[in-house]
Amino acid sequence: MQNAWGKFRGQLRAFARARRGNVAITFALATLPIIGGVGAAVDYSHANSVKVALQAALDSTALMLSRDATTVSAADLQTKATNYFNALFTKAEARNATITATYTATGGSTVVVNGSAVVPTVIMGIIGYDNIVINGTATATWGSTRLRVALALDNTGSMSSDGKMTALKSATKNLLTQLKAAAGNNGDVYVSIVPFSKNVNVGSNNYTADWIDWDDWEDANGEWKTVTTCTKKSKRGKSRCSSSKEWVPASYSTWNGCITDRDQNYDQLVTAPNPADSTLPAGQASTLFPAEQDSSCPLKMMGLNYDWTSMNSLVDQMYPNGWTNQPIGLVWAWQSLVGGGGLTVPAKDANYQYQEIIILMSDGLNTRDRWYQSQTPIDNRMYQTGNGSGTCANIKASGITIYTIHVNTNGDPTSTLLRNCASTTDKFWMITSAAELTNVFKTIGTNLTQLRVAK
Repeated sequence: MQNAWGKFRGQLRAFARARRGNVAITFALATLPIIGGVGAAVDYSHANSVKVALQAALDSTALMLSRDATTVSAADLQTKATNYFNALFTKAEARNATITATYTATGGSTVVVNGSAVVPTVIMGIIGYDNIVINGTATATWGSTRLRVALALDNTGSMSSDGKMTALKSATKNLLTQLKAAAGNNGDVYVSIVPFSKNVNVGSNNYTADWIDWDDWEDANGEWKTVTTCTKKSKRGKSRCSSSKEWVPASYSTWNGCITDRDQNYDQLVTAPNPADSTLPAGQASTLFPAEQDSSCPLKMMGLNYDWTSMNSLVDQMYPNGWTNQPIGLVWAWQSLVGGGGLTVPAKDANYQYQEIIILMSDGLNTRDRWYQSQTPIDNRMYQTGNGSGTCANIKASGITIYTIHVNTNGDPTSTLLRNCASTTDKFWMITSAAELTNVFKTIGTNLTQLRVAK
């Protein structure tokens, strides 16, 4: 018994001295953060995949709301947002998904959609974390860039053939419809229309304006009248009279509104006219716009506006007549964007960026202007090959984008003038059928209406 008791006491002392059990306990305790870390990685990875789906649904919802945001109430916007989002976000494991949608129209139109959801954990619940909250936001912004578009449209006699005038009217009206649709609010898009032939028409109602040069017009419009001049009576009561012919200019009120090219080199610029130039000596270049009573004067141009009905009416009334002078159509399209010559330009809002565009469409080659009756010198006023000077270069240097279209139904060579005048080669079209105008104008309209920038 004594030996047995001694043996037991020895074993008890050995157990007290043993340290091997601490390793197991320490290891068991150490596995807890490891399990938690692995669990966190698994659960957070899963939550992140749900967050990606949440963000995609928010992005799509914001873009879809942008189509209606300007025309619905805040309550309706929220209802649409909820319906769109619920149809797009299909992660069944996500709980308590909520979104809010807001619309603002300061400095452009913006829809902001915020969303959140709760994703239950699988492993992290062991350490007391049952859920992970995920959040997302999406913004759709459009209209922060406003458009100002000037249409320089060939109304010359050759437009009467091959259905070109009919096609031009249809294509232009379709383009106006596109631009109108791009304007969420009045003033987002302004358009000017400049029909041109050899001349442009600023409107006969401007006959009292101080920016018109009447010298050549007076020389060409009027009549010779007999003028009798009498001297002082003689002592016997007789008068000594003589008659002579004198040129009497017509009244300015009979002017038809036609304007020809300005003096060189003002014909390539939009320098503001100076009324004092009416007293300049003969031969000195004037900034004034020369009146001309051209019998083939096109319709009166229309400055920047958003009266879509009136613009469509103007297009309907266009008719083909006269010679081709692309430079005057181009420079007056530019003039319509900066103002002057009877054209006013709406003030710009500092909260917006502005994109200014000129679309020049012509069916042929230049034939006549104020000075020349052959193509090359007229082309050179518009674009000087070799040094890149001329009206086109001046416009592009001012930051305005130029689109050009050559409707070539006569088998003429491709217009290198119009190709060079375009801001880039992809902004020039040469088409051989009038019917193609519709697609070209539609393509340009699509480019111009990309006002929305989504983030």
